[in-house]
Amino acid sequence: MLRVGLTGGIGSGKSTVAQRFQELGAVVIDADQLAREVVAAGSTGLAAIHQRFGDAVVAADGSLDRKALGEVVFADERARRDLEAITHPLIGARTRTIVESAVPGRIVVHDVPLLVELHLSAAYHLTVVVGADEDIRVARLTGGRGFTEADARARVAAQAGDRQRREAADAWLDNNGTVDALLAQVDALWEDRIVGFNDNLMTGSCSHRPEIPTLVPYDDSWPSVAARLIGRITVALGDRAVAVEHIGSTSVPGLAAKDVIDLQVAVRRLSDADVPEFVKALGDKGFPRAEGNDQDAVHSWAPDPSSWGKRFHGSADPGRVAQLHVREHGSAGWESALLFRDWLVNNPTDRDDYDDLKRALAQKETTTTAYTMAKEPWIASALEHARVWARHTGWTAK
Repeated sequence: MLRVGLTGGIGSGKSTVAQRFQELGAVVIDADQLAREVVAAGSTGLAAIHQRFGDAVVAADGSLDRKALGEVVFADERARRDLEAITHPLIGARTRTIVESAVPGRIVVHDVPLLVELHLSAAYHLTVVVGADEDIRVARLTGGRGFTEADARARVAAQAGDRQRREAADAWLDNNGTVDALLAQVDALWEDRIVGFNDNLMTGSCSHRPEIPTLVPYDDSWPSVAARLIGRITVALGDRAVAVEHIGSTSVPGLAAKDVIDLQVAVRRLSDADVPEFVKALGDKGFPRAEGNDQDAVHSWAPDPSSWGKRFHGSADPGRVAQLHVREHGSAGWESALLFRDWLVNNPTDRDDYDDLKRALAQKETTTTAYTMAKEPWIASALEHARVWARHTGWTAK
């Protein structure tokens, strides 16, 4: 099942979005609600809090005095970490129970206020962030939730900023306008991306761009996109992957490219990539195996075809096409992918020549396959130059 992480700062409108997802058919798990459940009167969670923080945080009726506890942990970082050490494992266990009980194929939306602060994006197939300007959020908090302006701004300042949230966001929902405008964004995201992502995940299908070579200018967001995907792949594979790196044209600042993120997964032996558990781990995380495309072009300095073997996975996300090239660590194919990237990054003139070639071929060729094949002679010559550059500079693949 597809797992969506939903987050947003206080006053952003995240609860409105969660409600809409539930209306659309998602199983919505509210982390705040679970946090209340695990510290209810008579619970083991409340007993542990009582032991750590004393009688002052327990009300006369035996329930948690949230205001008293909040005053303690809001001003004391160590106290906050102690509280999280008590509640987070309990919330995690309750969350797993709900997910495991959901009907197969249902989309699960996990509403987590501190998703960004706790660096949890890699746990989800997709992270959705609800954003709004600070002044708008403060106005909502003071107008409808009883905060003073000072308290509202302090709460906003204590959370992650927009830059951190944007880096974590696979989808950003702008809530600076009306509720109807926000709900329209949610509906579009559901229909255009989430439903298709879930369908692809359940059937083991990859998303593709149209078979037309379409280039776009370099996008400054590509490194952040790659970092999010790398985080998910790393979580999925653990030590089965030696390294996961951003390669290809989107990894070279200033270079035009198809809007497709290429990543390289290094394994100790190529046969490791054929182990069923390896294939399943990537498939479950949204990167199904795509059969074929298991051989790179062989170059003269490494004539053994086995050194150019690979395995190929795509992304199931219709909103983010990505390609995973799984290669053996130390192989010629693995090294060449890293060398070509680093040579282009460090040699702007050659990067610009490649940019010119790509643009010309994109105008000439009618299919992506033909476009890719037409680049091969230039790339073969470029790798020869890159190898000379590597010897002169002492570059080595890492």
